[in-house]
Amino acid sequence: MMKKLIVFIAVVLMDCASVLNAQSPGMRSAITFQIKNMGINTGGTIGGLLSKFHFTPENLSASTIEASVDVNSINTDNSSRDEHLRSADFFDVARYPKISLKSIAFKHKSGNNYTGTFTLTIKGKSKQIEMPFTFLDNNNTIEFKGTFKINRLDFSVGSDSMILSNDVTVNIDCEESKQAAT
Repeated sequence: MMKKLIVFIAVVLMDCASVLNAQSPGMRSAITFQIKNMGINTGGTIGGLLSKFHFTPENLSASTIEASVDVNSINTDNSSRDEHLRSADFFDVARYPKISLKSIAFKHKSGNNYTGTFTLTIKGKSKQIEMPFTFLDNNNTIEFKGTFKINRLDFSVGSDSMILSNDVTVNIDCEESKQAAT
């Protein structure tokens, strides 16, 4: 569940950071997550990304990214597990159908590498996260790739468990048409 949440957040951030102004899903986006379950890596995807972003490498202080995902779209290729993740035990989609991400600040590292500070909100709980990402401007498209980790218990996703890890890794990989982003 935590991995799905992380994946959702990552997708939101990727779509948001893609280019100038957009309020739609990317032309290609993949938000994936990984978590250890009984010591074995397991994961899934999350979709339903909506984003508004304005990312200009030349003016990071004026750049913003906002995104949300539909938690109902969680997919681990196991329908029983997916339903359990949607339940009150984990994401409680009846009360908290969206995960949101909003930028606070950006730092340029080198070349096309940046770090973003974001507020991530899951189940009504907001925490600051840092996500390193790459931003590429490829003529007619922009590309955003980033990864971050969260502790699922910080967002009350599931409970303490000896079987399920607390750490979730979220990967975001998005490509957007510049025309779609304006």
